[in-house]
Amino acid sequence: MIGREILTVAEMGEADRRAEADGTPVSVLMERAGQAVAVAVRERFPDGTVLVLCGPGDNGGDGFVAARLLAEGGRSVRVAASGDIARMKGAAGEAARAWTGPVSRLSEITLDGVAVVVDALFGAGLHRPLTAQPLAALKQVEAKGLPIVAVDLPSGLSGDTAQPLGFAPCATMTVTFHRKKLAHVLDPGKGYCGEVRVCDIGLEPPAPGAGRLNENGPSLWLKYFPWPKSSTHKAERGRMMVVSGHAWNTGAARLAARGGLRIGAGLVTLLSPLDALMSNAAHLEALMLKPFESDAELHELADDADVVVIGPAAGVTPETRLNFMALARTGAALVVDADVFTVFRDSPDDFFAALDRDDVLTPHPGEFERVFPGLLKKSPNRVEAARRAAEIAGAVVLLKGDDTVIAAPNGRAVVNTNATPWLATAGSGDVLAGLTAGLIAQGMESFEAACAAAWIHAEAGRGFGPGLISEDLPERAPGVLAELLRMAVEGGAPDLRRLMAADQA
Repeated sequence: MIGREILTVAEMGEADRRAEADGTPVSVLMERAGQAVAVAVRERFPDGTVLVLCGPGDNGGDGFVAARLLAEGGRSVRVAASGDIARMKGAAGEAARAWTGPVSRLSEITLDGVAVVVDALFGAGLHRPLTAQPLAALKQVEAKGLPIVAVDLPSGLSGDTAQPLGFAPCATMTVTFHRKKLAHVLDPGKGYCGEVRVCDIGLEPPAPGAGRLNENGPSLWLKYFPWPKSSTHKAERGRMMVVSGHAWNTGAARLAARGGLRIGAGLVTLLSPLDALMSNAAHLEALMLKPFESDAELHELADDADVVVIGPAAGVTPETRLNFMALARTGAALVVDADVFTVFRDSPDDFFAALDRDDVLTPHPGEFERVFPGLLKKSPNRVEAARRAAEIAGAVVLLKGDDTVIAAPNGRAVVNTNATPWLATAGSGDVLAGLTAGLIAQGMESFEAACAAAWIHAEAGRGFGPGLISEDLPERAPGVLAELLRMAVEGGAPDLRRLMAADQA
């Protein structure tokens, strides 16, 4: 179900300090962490010699514990350390001295006969590039092509920025503890981590808060999902509208509208310029179609909508700007995408002034830059950029990418972690805008709707796989919805069993 918190390095350090203050010694936490690493190595790489590279701090202590437990279990284990283990202090020093086998220097490692390397040199708290010996050792391992199991994070990767501090190795697996850190979920860091295993070492969960960062998943929003009742009729499932582009640019709006239909919006209307009417009419079935000639007419048509999508192939024209401003004067929530960001690139303050807190912006990084110039570059990571953008705009921001971030004006944010490269196809983002709008139309709060839509969108893409085109995404949504319905029933919503029964009949 995902939904767990994502921690900064400081928050993880505070969790360790709380445990120690509550009576759990660091040595106990280290023993649990090393055991988790040993178990992961046994399960993923059951045969062959293990080389454990240990640093001078607690990360190295975890490595020494793992080495001892692996050796006690019968594995052939070699250990190399970055310094004199006699000078290691605290729990890490105790763990190092409990290792009874030989310890070589990093500069003396040999990789002949090694099956897997455990990188326990430096963890998430590293703030500077690797020094010469660790750098050379890790480059030697990577050049040999050996699988790497990283402890907490691959050494040389910043836990908070998700950026390599010069060099970091690409791990096959990363074993981390308690919760994921930013570098496990954000690009480019997550590409260095490989498979990420989060292991429980007995720490208390983080305190809830408005500014908490979570990994996106159904546990965050499934309880708010707008399932229909037996008495529900189509008007109660919401009125969604999508603004079409002109005659040669109509497909994007239809993709968004189709997404809204498939996610459950009761009435979906395509608002079409006159020159696009015939093109749109030739492709519509369940969608309704209404023409408009001016921004004033668009305002009148959209005045009773629950939500309106504007931007997909709308055109980079003064007309799009006027149409957006007209929609902003209605009572409808807006899902804003694509060309709208471009038409406001020279006057973003006018754009922000027209937005409400229930509006959702869905830019990719290039579009984000147009209305939030320089914000991505000067922010420590994408999460902080999206949070600041949501605060500036006073609206929900869904910053698209392999590591999509959704942020609310109050600082709450999630990172979507189930993306697939098959979604990198024209029109995929238009479907996402429609899925988001379709959930808002049914009464879901905008932040939860954006989170749910991003997750469903990615699951639909993953379910289809190679060969995916954007038209496939709405058609895959029903399968994802059926699985969510099963989760909701199993999670304690027995009143929804009737929907499952009807579906199975």
